[in-house]
This record gives sequence, C-alpha cells and structure tokens, in this order.
Amino acid sequence: MGELVFVRLRDLGMVYSYDKGELAIKPGDYVIVEHDRGQDYGQVLSCLGACADKSSKEPLKRILRLARESDLKQVEENRSRAKDAFNSCNKKIAEHKLDMKLVQAEYSFDRSKIIFYFTSAGRVDFRNLVKDLAKIFKARIELKQIGVRDEARLFGGFGPCGRELCCAKFLKDFEPVTIKMAKEEGLPLNPPKISGICGRLMCCLSFEYESYKLLSKGLPREGEHIHTPKGKGKVISVNVFKRIVSIQAEDGTIINSTYK
Repeated sequence: MGELVFVRLRDLGMVYSYDKGELAIKPGDYVIVEHDRGQDYGQVLSCLGACADKSSKEPLKRILRLARESDLKQVEENRSRAKDAFNSCNKKIAEHKLDMKLVQAEYSFDRSKIIFYFTSAGRVDFRNLVKDLAKIFKARIELKQIGVRDEARLFGGFGPCGRELCCAKFLKDFEPVTIKMAKEEGLPLNPPKISGICGRLMCCLSFEYESYKLLSKGLPREGEHIHTPKGKGKVISVNVFKRIVSIQAEDGTIINSTYK
C-alpha cells in the first residue's frame, strides 16, 4: 500500500487525495495523475503517510508518474492555448449577452477538457455558450461559477501578514469564518483589518480558532474585573501565548500575573 498525498490539479483546480504508490515524491513536485476519465497534472502539496482512508468506499486514484520534461512542455503549451480559449469564450459571452465575468481558462493535461471559471451575481443559463465552445474546440467544456474567495485563490497574492495567501498556498477547502473567531483572538473588529484581499474575513481566523480556544482556557477576558492580592482590578491586556495577564488595580498599579 502506498502513501496518501494531497495534489492540487492543474494551476487552478481543487485539491484531491491520491495514492502515490512506490513513487519517491515530495511536496512541490509536479505529477501526472488519473482523474476524470483521463490524465491530468498537478502539484503535490503535502504527504500524509500510509493510505488508510476507510471512510471512503471509492478507491483512491493513483499518481501515474513524476512529470517528465516532455510533460512540463505540454503543460506550458496548454497554458498558451488556454489564453486563446479565454479570448474566444469572452467573445461568445458578449455575443450571447450573458451576465457573467470570465476569470480564467485552463486545459486538462490531455486536452480532452477545457475549464472556464467565471463569476456572476446570479445563476446563468450558459447551455448555448457551451454548445458553441464545444464546436470551436472539439473538447468537453466545463463552466465553473466561483465566488470572490475562489477568485483570490486563482490569482494568488499576499495577505496583510506579508505571507502568500493561505487559500493559494495550502488550504484544501474553504471553511466558514465568523466574527466570533476574530473576537477570540482579541483582534479589532474593524473589517479592513480582519479581511483578506477577497474582502471576506481572513481564512486564517478559521484554522487558528481551535488553538486560540485551547490556549485561552482559564484566562480572564480583557475588560473583566477580577480579584488580586492588591484588591479588585481590571484586566487591561491578555497575552494568550505566554499566558500573562496585565491587571490594573484600583490604585492604578499594573500587575502582571502568569497563569499556568
């Protein structure tokens, strides 16, 4: 039995689990995989150990091989063709007067399918558009409506923290993000300060939330009034990681208290 790895399909696709078999693969490698009635390419994001996913009744698809030089050359040709496909699709969208914004296009590795990504305020009837595109390219056509978070992932970039966007770098799926998570971290509830470049709450708030909850256990909240050896005091700051709480006593003295 091989090992389970996460692979992001193509440049813009979803992340899927694959069995790497006996191949010597590491994160960052480009690979050719079984997918969707054909072959496709992707990049390995992480290796997770022995395959033991008994929750799924479907057998894991396999990684066929590490991408060869000829494979990478074909990927580059596909990217070039995708630009032409993007322009052709945009013209057809205008002809059909569809209320949609085309974001990106990409070919599957074997060129049997072209995926067009778009955004729209509502549902779009693109059946006639698909027929026209299939006639032009002689390939299966897939149109995918995406949201603003997906669009940010497709184009990539850097977040307020100065690091590459989590969604573009390693996130497998988008998890719900709530204002409660920002409160747990003690962040200012100012939308520009807690939003990503997509305009939605930052994804990192979601996967950091459980850690903050665990580390905050037993600590008082900022603004809470508690008893100290010097009498009653008000919590003015909390350092969750060092578990140090700063308390202002009634006489104005600042007391730093460490919690186990």
